[in-house]
Amino acid sequence: MLIVGCEIDGVRRDVRIRGSKIDAVATSLAPERGELVRDAHGGALLPGLNDHHAHLFAAAAALASVRCGPPHVADVLSLGAALAAAPGTGWLRGVGYHESVAGPLDRHVLDRMICIRPARIQHRTGACWILNGAAIAELGLDAGADAPGIERDATGRATGRLFRLDRWLRARVPREPVSLRALSARLARCGVTGVTDAGAENDGCALAAIGEAQLSGDLVQRVRAMGNESLPTARGECLERGELKIVLEERSLPSLATLAARIASAHRAERCAAIHCVTRVELLLALTAFDEAGAERGDRLEHASVAPPEAVARIRELGLRVVTQPSFIAERGDQYAVDVDPADRPWLYRARAFLAAGVPLAAGSDAPYSEPDPWRAMRAAVERRSATGRVLGSAEALSPEEALALFTSPLESPGCPPPRLEPGTPADLCLLRAPWANARRNLKASLVTATWRAGTCLWDEAAAQPLGVHPAESY
Repeated sequence: MLIVGCEIDGVRRDVRIRGSKIDAVATSLAPERGELVRDAHGGALLPGLNDHHAHLFAAAAALASVRCGPPHVADVLSLGAALAAAPGTGWLRGVGYHESVAGPLDRHVLDRMICIRPARIQHRTGACWILNGAAIAELGLDAGADAPGIERDATGRATGRLFRLDRWLRARVPREPVSLRALSARLARCGVTGVTDAGAENDGCALAAIGEAQLSGDLVQRVRAMGNESLPTARGECLERGELKIVLEERSLPSLATLAARIASAHRAERCAAIHCVTRVELLLALTAFDEAGAERGDRLEHASVAPPEAVARIRELGLRVVTQPSFIAERGDQYAVDVDPADRPWLYRARAFLAAGVPLAAGSDAPYSEPDPWRAMRAAVERRSATGRVLGSAEALSPEEALALFTSPLESPGCPPPRLEPGTPADLCLLRAPWANARRNLKASLVTATWRAGTCLWDEAAAQPLGVHPAESY
């Protein structure tokens, strides 16, 4: 096909796609016989966007779940109303809860809002599920069923809070199969052509499920899947194995020796490591472990949510990459101003400091814990404003070009320069309805008018094509 009149790096160009790659870029290209022609009307043509940190199946499930936290739910009355309005009579699934809505949530608080059907509500951090009494009874938590992570009171009864028990809970709760189709279509409309699934529990079954979704056409983005030590190799055009994902939690940290050993083992298996660290203590342990094990090019820090100056310098010395989530400043900034230690607030979700230090920096949505919209994250990286307009860390603000680069670096090399749109480059493309000079002042997903991955159209507003099915490839 031929894209005519698009803007690349500020210059109007025509671009021919042949097969899965860009075949030609010139001031003017004559259409070939039978060639599909797409008029860009001067809109900017960008590399396809990559979400460098998301959780695909959880994000897809969240689309069909009750929203239980800000900004959708603000207080206990609205939470009760949302739960009561949920359709069905079986298990209810809620997501996004935060204590600002109704304080610490447990079985007793939840039973006052919903008691006639089993309910499970996920905290917005993703680290905890809260069950009501009916759910506790269904799972037998007060009748002998137990697992590490089930919180109990002084009498031994379950409080309803389950920590890091996603897989345990998933195996015991009846649920409908989760389709990735709606999520994938939404990503395509945002210009996203690649996603890193950052699930720490991803294994061979998870990898197979992702591959099956791609083969069926439900998932049209290229995927790099992180996971545990059992995650098998999967290399192909659309799906590949990523880093060993290690989650650190300050309440139950591993020993330095244990963490360093896991990193070193991943390196021996020719895998890099990606460590989830959201507190200052977690980041310090991660950096010390990388120092002990030896850091490899491609090792990365997920979130690095609180990074004081000395930590930024150490990240640079170790040669680590950082994948951040600027959208949390917009979505959670007001609560950070209340919850986060004042000593840590200047170092929240830094961006400018990492770039100034020469640290490769990329971004992800962390969906479902944030909206899967890279443009919203770009705006947050530029404005650093909370929902009420509070500015957090103004010194960390990026230019629109730098914010865009957070999502255009290669999926396998976050923070590296984005690909140039030239002959031979894979045709992973995002077309905007306006030149970049106009788009940079707006940074909204509504700018995207067409998306291609490997030359196949995933979304074209002009053709009213919400989701394309790519041709069979080697997975």
